[in-house]
Amino acid sequence: MIERVDEGALAGALTAIVRERLADDDATVVEVNRTERGFSTETYLFTVKDGSGASTDLVLRRPPAVSLFPDYDLRRQYVVMERLARATDLPVPTGKWIDPSGDNPLGTPYLVMNRIAEGSAPSDFPSYHTAGNYFEADESGRRAMWFGCIDAMARVHKVDVDAARLGFLAMPQYGTRPLEQIVNYVDMAVHWAADSISPTYDRALAWLRQNEYEPEHTTLLWGDARMSNILYAQDHSITGVLDWEIAYLGDHEADLAWMLFLDWASSEFEGHPALPGTPTRAESIARYEEQTGWKVRNLDYNEVLAAVLLAIPIIRMSAFLNLGPDVDIMGFCTARIEQIIS
Repeated sequence: MIERVDEGALAGALTAIVRERLADDDATVVEVNRTERGFSTETYLFTVKDGSGASTDLVLRRPPAVSLFPDYDLRRQYVVMERLARATDLPVPTGKWIDPSGDNPLGTPYLVMNRIAEGSAPSDFPSYHTAGNYFEADESGRRAMWFGCIDAMARVHKVDVDAARLGFLAMPQYGTRPLEQIVNYVDMAVHWAADSISPTYDRALAWLRQNEYEPEHTTLLWGDARMSNILYAQDHSITGVLDWEIAYLGDHEADLAWMLFLDWASSEFEGHPALPGTPTRAESIARYEEQTGWKVRNLDYNEVLAAVLLAIPIIRMSAFLNLGPDVDIMGFCTARIEQIIS
């Protein structure tokens, strides 16, 4: 078994791979640059120059050295992107190839996909309310970016799951009902992430079970629905809708709750207001309802679910780094849960 190749040796390992994939012994990887997008997957931008001198810009994704989810699966996100690209006109990256085995020059499973040339994403760290293209936009531009994210989310929710062959995203091993499935999954995963967790998360799981309801619509969920997973052009139009690694089937409101929860974490929780032009919670709900024709009724429930789901990789990382009780990198998750269920 080949050992995991570190970042400094990626160019050479990738060159060996692309020469075989392209059947071109003169192909060379000339640049490899890691992006800071997300932390549950390592993402690298790289350029291939073939034997004729032509260049192709691509993206590599591979699991992190320490898995942050118990069921991390590159094949799932690869297939989701492939089938979404066929089922919708959303600008989703398309896969070039995948090797889920780890028996390759990288020493890990990986996928390669096309690189969307135009556009940039709002900042996560620092918050897009304090830096980056959302911060630099005027008020009308911010509204366009915000509502563009909600509109893209609504289009995801309108995908015909059966026609797009996305039924494999259901989780029957965790129950028969959509909310039962996701709550049982996060219960398993949050206790997998560390030997001990804050009692807040067990209280949240109990609250989710006590307040379970039957969703009016069970849809494809983006899973990580937020502006930071969208590429925007200079005119604020969308050029790319990214990061499908935690896509699943569930209540359509979960994506909207995720976006609103993370915006709260990026503004109010950090101690500063949202930027002027940022739509309010009520305006966001109204836009979503207008785009889907569906009512939003259970945002509190889905924000608690979002906070527990997002806590999984953070708890895992905190335990791996042995940060100890004095360093709380998941404070925003805990705080939002306490606000809602207390």
